[in-house]
Amino acid sequence: MRQIVLDTETTGLEPQDGHRIIEIGALELIERRPTGNSFHRYLNPEREVEEGALQVHGLSNEFLQDKQRFGEISRELLDFIEGAELIIHNAPFDIGFIDHELKLCNQELGKVEDYASILDTLSLARELHPGQRNSLDALCRRYEVDNSNRKLHGALLDAELLLDVYLLMTGGQSALDLNLKRTVIQGGDDADNPVRQVAAVTVPTHELELHAQRIAAIQQGCESGALWKLD
Repeated sequence: MRQIVLDTETTGLEPQDGHRIIEIGALELIERRPTGNSFHRYLNPEREVEEGALQVHGLSNEFLQDKQRFGEISRELLDFIEGAELIIHNAPFDIGFIDHELKLCNQELGKVEDYASILDTLSLARELHPGQRNSLDALCRRYEVDNSNRKLHGALLDAELLLDVYLLMTGGQSALDLNLKRTVIQGGDDADNPVRQVAAVTVPTHELELHAQRIAAIQQGCESGALWKLD
């Protein structure tokens, strides 16, 4: 299964008010494993960034003025997400902006849903944790994902955090990073030892005897003998 964890930053809150996308970050997963393939672009929104939005992401008008327009990267973005499941926190926000941008640059491109299915992790988190805070920062704290570098929002950084949160939230384990330097395991009650403890299981004597008989039969019927046996 191919999945894309995606996030955007914008000039403001509402595309209907003329606000535009200024950053897109997306990371690819195949069978829940990061592939290293990513899509990341800063964009010239062709308008001013609102002061409130600037305080959130820190992307200034001066920084964005020489970046590509959305229309220049639209086809590349659609090719990247096509056929995948998009994993997005508060998906209606990001999808609304991307659909608006697609409409502005070429109505024939259609909508995001024409290219990919969509999973909203905010809705999923609300189902799993009703009545609790389910922002990305809150989920990072709950699932012990290190977000200490998140001084400002950023599409690629937030996609990286969401990737870990999503894997922990849906499978109990995060991804190994590409250098295999870390593994995060969720489940322990002890904050200093987050690894879930596995209870010992006692095997009945008759099952041990049956097991031994089966290994003996394999040993006799195989020229090279059994590769494993009960000592």
